[in-house]
Amino acid sequence: MTPQHNFAQAKRILLGVLGLNWLVSAAKIFVGYSINSVSMIADGFHSLLDGASNIIGLVGLTIASKERDEAHPYGHKKYETFTAVGISLLLFITCFQVLQLAVRRWLAPHPIEVSAFSFGVMIVTMLINFAVMRYERKMGKRLFSDVLVADSAHTRSDIFVSLSVIVTLALIKLGYPRVDIVVAIGIALAIGRAGFQIMKRSSEVLCDTMVLDKASVEAICSSISGIKKCHKIRARGREDDVNIDLHVVVDPGMPVGEAHDLSHILETRLKKEMPGVTDVQVHIEPL
Repeated sequence: MTPQHNFAQAKRILLGVLGLNWLVSAAKIFVGYSINSVSMIADGFHSLLDGASNIIGLVGLTIASKERDEAHPYGHKKYETFTAVGISLLLFITCFQVLQLAVRRWLAPHPIEVSAFSFGVMIVTMLINFAVMRYERKMGKRLFSDVLVADSAHTRSDIFVSLSVIVTLALIKLGYPRVDIVVAIGIALAIGRAGFQIMKRSSEVLCDTMVLDKASVEAICSSISGIKKCHKIRARGREDDVNIDLHVVVDPGMPVGEAHDLSHILETRLKKEMPGVTDVQVHIEPL
């Protein structure tokens, strides 16, 4: 599959997930306000943020799908990673808002009316989120899409949140209404943790963290006749768009043309044996 095909498929997946997230969010928020459950309302806003992150993801994928040009010789794929950072920021904002709502309800409690319908809504939406999370994660890895993987992590946190809300509703029914606020605080912390994980993974790509094992690159270099050794190995980029820069030491008497051919052999070998490598810069040095 070509990168363009991957981007197009990822966008179609996000559009479908966006519709499901809005449906799930509307159901949770409506029922949450109906029964005055702050944890259910928080869960609903969490799902609403899922939809907002889907929209941001679609914008990021559209920009990232552009081909390389003179102004962007390394391509536009980091725009997708940058978009994942936007998703994490939305999670941090949601975390803060849920904490605010929990504190207000603690200071001014509202009576909570739990019904069979509220349980049903939570169970159905949790099953929907579980199916979406598994599909997004599977397709994100297959298509090498940072946005799909990040969004699946976001959706996974929704599942745990929904499960905690179901337990909370049961405890409220048994006569423990304050549990609702405690769980809402736990939801806020779970949202913040998901945002931190996405931010950490995305920042490693944006800050050009080493993405390949140097020993593996050295092993490939040493297997090629004519290369004495390699050093100053640098590898950066996304998992599906790795750029390698390295220095190769050859015999000082080797003709320039032969050294040039050797660099092409190394480039071809690295791209073949290390999935995701798209660009290799080889600097030839005499022994």
